[in-house]
Amino acid sequence: MRLSKLDSKLEKKVLFEVSQIGKLINDSNPLIDLCKKKDPDYIELSACAMVLHSFYNGIENILVLIYKYFNKQLPNNSKWHIELLDNAFVSDKSRQPIFIEKLHNELDEYLKFRHFIRHAYGFQLEWERMKELVISMDSFWEKVKNDIYSFLENNK
Repeated sequence: MRLSKLDSKLEKKVLFEVSQIGKLINDSNPLIDLCKKKDPDYIELSACAMVLHSFYNGIENILVLIYKYFNKQLPNNSKWHIELLDNAFVSDKSRQPIFIEKLHNELDEYLKFRHFIRHAYGFQLEWERMKELVISMDSFWEKVKNDIYSFLENNK
């Protein structure tokens, strides 16, 4: 199987998205630290929801960049977000997987929350459903970021 190589423009775009997610997490650390000490009030909970939404959107931005580069056209159906994520765990004729399989369930949970928040009212947020995603986001990002870096390095 002949794998395609990344061009430097794509790599720069992916690394920019990585830096944006890093900034999001860094800027959100005071909120996350507060939520580790006490259950968030409505405003803090709403802010956490926005952070989670932005976090997954950033990851999805990276997947879209890579998918478009290798596959040219995004899936075009109502479940394209799921298809895009699932595609990140498989190789095809032009590239290796982006992520290792053990990240699939966790990324899927962030995707599910992203879908929920896009269709929910703020008063429907429940800390118990969000807590693990918020509290573990920083350490989970390190795993995701490492896989992204490995993917970039292995496709040069």
